Amino acid sequence: MPKYRVTAKNLDNRVIRSVVDGRDAQDLNKRLRDAGLTLLRFTEIEEKTAGYKLKAGEVAEFSRQLASMLSSGITVARAMDIVRDRDFKPKIKEVYSRLYRDVQSGLTLSEAMRRQNAFPELFINMMASGEASGQLEHAAEKMAVQYDKEDRLSKKIKSATMYPKILIVVLVGAVLLLFTLILPMLFQLFEDIDDIPAITRAVMGLSNWLVNDWNWLYLIIGTLAFVVIFRYLLTVPGLRHGFDRLKLNFPVIGKLLKIIYTARFSRTLSSLYSSGLSMTGALDIAATIVGNKYIQGQFDEVIRDVRNGEPLSDSISKVNGFDKKLATSILIGEEAGRLDTMLNSVAESFDYEAEMASERLVQLIQPVLLVVMAVVIGGVMLSVMLPIMSMYQNIA
Repeated sequence: MPKYRVTAKNLDNRVIRSVVDGRDAQDLNKRLRDAGLTLLRFTEIEEKTAGYKLKAGEVAEFSRQLASMLSSGITVARAMDIVRDRDFKPKIKEVYSRLYRDVQSGLTLSEAMRRQNAFPELFINMMASGEASGQLEHAAEKMAVQYDKEDRLSKKIKSATMYPKILIVVLVGAVLLLFTLILPMLFQLFEDIDDIPAITRAVMGLSNWLVNDWNWLYLIIGTLAFVVIFRYLLTVPGLRHGFDRLKLNFPVIGKLLKIIYTARFSRTLSSLYSSGLSMTGALDIAATIVGNKYIQGQFDEVIRDVRNGEPLSDSISKVNGFDKKLATSILIGEEAGRLDTMLNSVAESFDYEAEMASERLVQLIQPVLLVVMAVVIGGVMLSVMLPIMSMYQNIA
């Protein structure tokens, strides 16, 4: 139940300041009157949440349970009671406990979710739409499918990128081991050689720099600091906007990212529009789900054009960052008068293409890393072998 910081006056005209629970302003006023107080002013206290945000898989599981219970005739409050009593992680259990408490106090499910800092904005809007249309269980079913696909794609990308991450760690570890332990011992053999090849001198210089004064440790700390600073800079709106635009222009990678963004947008728009939300409202929410600030920034013009009566296909075709197939598919749906069906169809199509794109992205990264590893290790071996061959020739 919401808490209010109130200023009231008692029967002796003394001003009293306190914190009082109340469902709304009317309920708050009644509670104070019953206590013999006259309400002067009040402000709602925003309750601090744990700050835990549910992951896509957790939202999908919650939606699936909610849809199942609602379709069985269980009330929302009872469903929340059942969900919160299940064996979840403490942070998730706290989120569901707050949700149950707010629903019990008289808030709708979407209002209770909005008070949390845990649920995605898309999910909250879909629940609100389901409540307005009386089809909450169907909205929950759609969100279960939506976030299940999002979770599956995310896990697939993480699983596929695990091998490149391991390669990078192995490469960095091998290079540090070579340059700080093995190469210094080998280079002692070359001190008496007058004509040392240029590649050997370069590797020796780098090795000596890393070994001296713990520079290798400073290099690691500097790299970690760079990553932290870079991530912080991406939180600056202007820099994030420019970086997201740059990503779309990367060779090969940019094209694959466009497919992933298009799949995410079309799936979200399909869910929102088929749930009865207005097209402009659906576009406004779907733009935030794409995950690219540059693309999102172009939707102010798209929404304005749609409000002015321009076909959605024409407006979407102007967005730089989506696959061209999206605008064409929407045009066919508009001409056939079955836009909702076409949006669902194109969402399914792009979901498959997004999975294929993520696999191709990983397949592209792996050989690049192998080539980098081969070049580094090969260069080190060459820097060692050339002086040794020179020594053998001198002996001969």
